Amino acid sequence: MKFGLFGGATAKTAPPGSPTDGEQAPDRVHFAASDDSHAYGEFIDGIVEAERLGFHGVFLVEHHFTGVGQLSATLGFLSFLAARTQAIRLGTAVIVLPWHNPVLLAEQVATLDVLSNGRLDFGIGRGYRPTEFDRFRIPLEEAGERFEEAIALLKKALTSEQRFSHRSQHWAFDDIVVEPPPVQRPHPPLWLAAGRPESLRKAAEDGYSLLLDQFATLEVTLERLAIYRAAIEDAGQAFDPMRVAVARSISILGDEGDREAAMERRMAAVGRMGRLARSDDGAYVSSMAPDPDLRKAAEESTLMGTPERIIEQIEMLRAGGVEYLLLAGTGADPATLRRFAREVMPAFPAT
Repeated sequence: MKFGLFGGATAKTAPPGSPTDGEQAPDRVHFAASDDSHAYGEFIDGIVEAERLGFHGVFLVEHHFTGVGQLSATLGFLSFLAARTQAIRLGTAVIVLPWHNPVLLAEQVATLDVLSNGRLDFGIGRGYRPTEFDRFRIPLEEAGERFEEAIALLKKALTSEQRFSHRSQHWAFDDIVVEPPPVQRPHPPLWLAAGRPESLRKAAEDGYSLLLDQFATLEVTLERLAIYRAAIEDAGQAFDPMRVAVARSISILGDEGDREAAMERRMAAVGRMGRLARSDDGAYVSSMAPDPDLRKAAEESTLMGTPERIIEQIEMLRAGGVEYLLLAGTGADPATLRRFAREVMPAFPAT
């Protein structure tokens, strides 16, 4: 079994009483530039430590306009990590294709793959937060068609060795070639964030690796993995469990007496996520939306407890076919990573 990290650096910490993720941010909040660089530096040091401890990879999010400092320039951040690390895989989770120029994105992806010497895992998705689409002035209803158009152009741009021209609904290019070519051929591995059965089957059919979110219950997570695996095997292909990464929030407790306070914090985070994954009128609900029962959602999507209890929870995931687990919510905290590596990872030796 292999372990990685999921999440992203937070540029700044909102002062007490400020709106949090999923709520309307203040028009103006001042933070010193040193606050941002310090927080980024701590996160980067945590990733360097994770590599030393034997973590396999890190997947970083892309989010915009939250007002709470979520990571936005993901590829730029990973480029810096490429210079500070040697072996850990560097992933995006996910770049939302409808928001990006596919050709410019292909150039950035290829450059990062070169700088990291072929360590990029390119996670992509359609996006799920209505507020982000609204502020980019891109209709959420167009997310699917824009995604399909963008990924077709991205693949062409990353693999073509000659100049080409392109015409589609949203993009037109004449006589272009993407430079540099990526190290990984035909292109960096593509990871898709998916949750609905039809999306899981299409991910398998189109050859994507799969990213499963940190909010779904154990039952839903394993059901999604089973759908994806069945689609691969129905096509006559061998299933590789390392092509599925499952994210789970983690909270290592000193003793079970700390559980309720930790659970309350997790329920609040899950609740904020639920608001982000739905439109205000309720007409749209993302597959990323957690179970409406917040306690159930928090309990079943979080590795929480003593190291012994967390080992038991990971065993349940592994019994359902999970072999690549991404720890979310650590902020790449070195103390948490060291304790996990010392007291949990030895129960799951890498094969």
